[in-house]
Amino acid sequence: MDLSQSIRLLRAGVMAGALLSPACLADPGLPAGACTPSGKPLRAAFYAFFEPVSYSADEDPASPGFHTHLGYEADLLTALEAMEGARLSFVRSPVADWPGIWLLSATPDVDIVGGGITILESRTRNEAGEPAVSFTSGHIAFRQSLLVRAEDAERFSAYEGLTGDVRVGVLRGTTGEARFLQITGLADENGVLAAGTRIETPRGVVVADGTAAYVITAAEASAVLDGRTRIHPPSDSMPQVVHLGDSSGERELLEALRKGTIDGVARGEIGNGEAAHASGGDFAVAALDSLSEYGGFTLDARDAELLACIDRKLRWLTRDQEIGYAEWREDPTVFLERARLWEGG
Repeated sequence: MDLSQSIRLLRAGVMAGALLSPACLADPGLPAGACTPSGKPLRAAFYAFFEPVSYSADEDPASPGFHTHLGYEADLLTALEAMEGARLSFVRSPVADWPGIWLLSATPDVDIVGGGITILESRTRNEAGEPAVSFTSGHIAFRQSLLVRAEDAERFSAYEGLTGDVRVGVLRGTTGEARFLQITGLADENGVLAAGTRIETPRGVVVADGTAAYVITAAEASAVLDGRTRIHPPSDSMPQVVHLGDSSGERELLEALRKGTIDGVARGEIGNGEAAHASGGDFAVAALDSLSEYGGFTLDARDAELLACIDRKLRWLTRDQEIGYAEWREDPTVFLERARLWEGG
């Protein structure tokens, strides 16, 4: 079952009466510190296109390397597997589609989901507003930013400098999109689009009226905005928003920036910083958001015991959030070394 099928079934309520995943069933015979029965691997879905946090070794879905998990979160899962007595192992499956990925852990085929998912209460509920998934504690800090061509870094050093002739690329359904809309005034803090905002969709152009009928958040969007491809601001003091990445994730955004079809990429500072470094000086991180958030893994909301067990070990590996992306970037073995110090419990 692919992502879209799983999400559609979940939203239709079909999953509500499904049998609990084996991971949900408590085992009173588990030794202290163990999270799962011996030899019972957890099925982990990971986003394939968020380098360096979570990505596939090969971006081609038809290649064997597409199923090889790399990055910060990949090393965290490997460290969990290495913790003595934890009895954790993961069978990892890549996911190419981002929207709603966090809800996959509420489906029968997936136990845990990762991919640089920002922890938001709104992402814990299904479309019916019912609790569906729970997040682990945050293990990585995120701050939104704007990636631009190096020659434009000074011009776009602040979000206030983005006017109607500026085109900023985003990936639909991400905190990068939702937060950018809020920062620039295209949406309010609840994701309600400003009156007069025009949105291009596969069904034609719709115009927001300033009500909750036109909403974009990091968890969901109004049905009338599904498949949106471009947002035109109601004022020349606000930028245009271009939606890309359906086929190859954020790489498509970077290619568009390099070609000049967009002027900036709104996404997390980590990904943008890596892209700037890899560009050899062609790109630079310009505007920075003042808000910081955390990312975590999701599990089925019914898996409270498993969540608590994994959470204890994540807190150990990160030393209660003292060790994060910067430390891993300096030494990719940092989590594995922490795992070797674990004495169970």
